[in-house]
Amino acid sequence: MSRVRRSRPVLALDAMGVLYETGDDVGELLVPFARRRGSTAADAEIERAYLAASYGQIDAPHFWERIGLAPVLEDDYLAGHRLSPGVRELLDGATDLFDSVCCLSNDVAAWSAKLRKSHALEAAIPRWFVSGEIGLRKPDPGIYRHMRVHLGGPSSDILFVDDRVPNLDVARRLGLHTLLFDPSATTEPGGHPRIGRLEDLLDPAVVARATARRPRR
Repeated sequence: MSRVRRSRPVLALDAMGVLYETGDDVGELLVPFARRRGSTAADAEIERAYLAASYGQIDAPHFWERIGLAPVLEDDYLAGHRLSPGVRELLDGATDLFDSVCCLSNDVAAWSAKLRKSHALEAAIPRWFVSGEIGLRKPDPGIYRHMRVHLGGPSSDILFVDDRVPNLDVARRLGLHTLLFDPSATTEPGGHPRIGRLEDLLDPAVVARATARRPRR
């Protein structure tokens, strides 16, 4: 892979809690959906099954069967995911400030693929690094290294945006630039710069401060 430094950073976005509005998709969406549809699996069992699927250890149909539901309910569940405010505006303007945009996500591979297709994100975000395909989940350092290798270039070329400080802590230790996405301004940022709106990423001064680069004119 090329190690030539890019003139503009790569923007790496988390999915749940950044691209999509709900950060705790298991607790806020998946468990309530399972309850409404008649699953008798304990919350902890649903979470264990989800983790196995998000590591790629079981596929999506097996996940639904494991919690006692029919796989045909999957699309109904995924319909509950909403894009965060400002996603469209960010992606429409990202080419002015960023070399490219990618996503680094803890998710079930099939669910990630369906969601990005249904929300028409594939053209603006051509590279998706998903735990269910890689077999690693944030904040495991290996998933960040996997992304960097496949993007090419040094870690310092990447600006990573996540809503969870532990994920950002590992990214920063590995040399990535980091931003905490915290619309409610209720999370202790742990030394990471914080933004409250995705459109803030279209401000050259915000990007310059986060990446220690001069603002583009």
